[in-house]
Amino acid sequence: MFTLQQIHDAHAKVKSGADFPQYMQDSIALGVTSFETFVFDNHTNYYGKDNFKITSEGFSETLIIANESNIEQFKRDLKAHQQGKTVYMTFLNDCAKSGVEKWIVVMDTMTCSYYDKTGNEMVVEVIPSV
Repeated sequence: MFTLQQIHDAHAKVKSGADFPQYMQDSIALGVTSFETFVFDNHTNYYGKDNFKITSEGFSETLIIANESNIEQFKRDLKAHQQGKTVYMTFLNDCAKSGVEKWIVVMDTMTCSYYDKTGNEMVVEVIPSV
């Protein structure tokens, strides 16, 4: 199976949301089937075949997730990030301000779903091909 170092190496190539589709392809090649990233500290659970799971460490400082979701603002911030206009830390802060608690990426469907603190799905996007 894959290691956290392999995931880190693949993620190190990501400079903005514009690089996300290639990161997905690199992750699939490693054997990642899905992953779940938590905005408050950026820790991520990575899943593979046969119930394989590893978890990355989060940041020592944490973000406060807004209690109220702002889907329209989040969509604007997400679009800006995907266009390469923001770096990852800015995107995490934007997520927190808009009430995004986590996102889940599923490789089989090539989707990324964003959820608020109550578990409501805020936005689902199809990840474009490379």
